[in-house]
Amino acid sequence: MSPATADATTDLVRVEREGQILHLRLNRPDKRNAINDGLMLALDRALTGIDPEVRCIVLSGEGRHFCAGLDLSELSERSVYEGVLHSRMWHAALDKVQYAPVPVIAVLHGATIGGGLEIAAAAHIRVAERSAYYGLPEGQRGIFVGGGGSVRLPRLIGAARMADMMLTGRVFDADEGQQAGLTNYLVAEGDGLAKGMALAQKICSNAPLSNFAVIQALPRIAELPPSEGLFVESLVAAIAQGDPAAKERIRAFLEGRAGKVAKS
Repeated sequence: MSPATADATTDLVRVEREGQILHLRLNRPDKRNAINDGLMLALDRALTGIDPEVRCIVLSGEGRHFCAGLDLSELSERSVYEGVLHSRMWHAALDKVQYAPVPVIAVLHGATIGGGLEIAAAAHIRVAERSAYYGLPEGQRGIFVGGGGSVRLPRLIGAARMADMMLTGRVFDADEGQQAGLTNYLVAEGDGLAKGMALAQKICSNAPLSNFAVIQALPRIAELPPSEGLFVESLVAAIAQGDPAAKERIRAFLEGRAGKVAKS
């Protein structure tokens, strides 16, 4: 893999490009990457107008932690109305993660707390290092999740487990998070980014339309009643298999030019 080249650097989100992979790095290490408005808006901007040559995004955190959650220094003086607008701003930004045109891999280490866990939950694949730990301290702060966590996290770990974390302040370590379904991969300390990049390279080798269908259609189909979901599945399957890239890949398999499925 060739060294990454920086396309742009902002104060709060570092943006780097390595071939077809876009690497976004939260960049407030002195604040454990706590999320202020500037960081969330910088993430929103970084996910706007993505180069069509990009095939996968890797999202990580600078320093010792992925993200320690909301910067509470920005919270205390908001009115109820301002709070609603602030939450909706987060929703807009994290929708750009969940509904990005390409898959997003979050690489987690250290604190992945509150809003940081909400960011991670919006990604399509989560890789954790052994140092990662997860918490939702909103209950102890007298507040509530506002970045989409109440929708996304129960789909990963269940509403009862999320309620336990919020009510009691329970913190999951990396093993508990993996067992609960918060993460897809658990790797040794320091290996997260390499694993994330390796997964991104695999994803880049897929047909772009197939990747798009997986991240866009699959979660929506899962929310539909079974009969409607099956019909939408038929439409998406027909669109995907009609794509020229799919036809070439199937021909390659039938002619012995593509490898068979095997456990790596």
